[in-house]
Amino acid sequence: MVKNKTAWGGDWTNQKLDAFEKYVNAYLAIMHSQKRKYNGWPTTIYFDGFAGSGSRFLSQETENLFKDFNYNKEAEVYKGSVERVLSLALKFDYYYFVDNNQDNIESLKRKLLEQNLITSNCHFIHGDVNEQLLKFAALLDKQKAALVFLDPFGMQIQWSSIEPLKDKRVDLWILVPSGVIINRLLDKKGDLQHIELLESYFGLQEEEIRKEFYQEKTDRTLFGDIGIVEKTKDAIHKIAKIYVQNLKKIFKYVTKQPLVLRNSKNVPIYHFVFASNNKTALTIASQIIEKKQK
Repeated sequence: MVKNKTAWGGDWTNQKLDAFEKYVNAYLAIMHSQKRKYNGWPTTIYFDGFAGSGSRFLSQETENLFKDFNYNKEAEVYKGSVERVLSLALKFDYYYFVDNNQDNIESLKRKLLEQNLITSNCHFIHGDVNEQLLKFAALLDKQKAALVFLDPFGMQIQWSSIEPLKDKRVDLWILVPSGVIINRLLDKKGDLQHIELLESYFGLQEEEIRKEFYQEKTDRTLFGDIGIVEKTKDAIHKIAKIYVQNLKKIFKYVTKQPLVLRNSKNVPIYHFVFASNNKTALTIASQIIEKKQK
């Protein structure tokens, strides 16, 4: 029995993973076509920065963080990203599954072994995703094509870990916790008690963050003019917009409209963003997002 844990995800989780699986299928079809044409080139690599345990359970602390968004009322059994990718008919040359929890890694291995999905090309890494991304980026060259899937529940991804992917042959899907976490840190009064985390996540300085999400106004009262700070309207969608703008400094093509994931109250909780240096890849991802968003 798992204590102090709650099932993770629901309709929005499946929506995200269904969109991702469709993209992986299209990606592998194109890459295998290139391999036949160019005698096995390029080497294809799959990198999952939050492979998890193969089950969806959250700690009590994380459950409390999400409680206002009704995620726990939407739970249902589903195939996780690792299982989906390994079950596809077309394969990558190499798979890298990363998780910062050793127990998760071992649990994932056991689950995949039971389903006979592990091959010698699967590599399981216990470590911090930011450190592993830096190592991974350093190994990439023109002979390697990578699909990177970053699916954190929070703000674990640092901007400095994304930057080394610049000019690499990488397609990136990243989950941005726009409504469920970031919008909360951007408090209405602009106190920004977690500014270091926001700076690290966006790759922006405090002054830039304040400029994007707040404006100063003067309120005239009987006792004179009082300066007040107001948070921008529709901050959740602006969070995604700013992140997309920043990704364009690294990748040539980024989805203008990410996949918006909502909870049962129709509140946006995440934005699923795609980035690549390949125009065709953007077209495919955008079409998938458009169909899922309807």
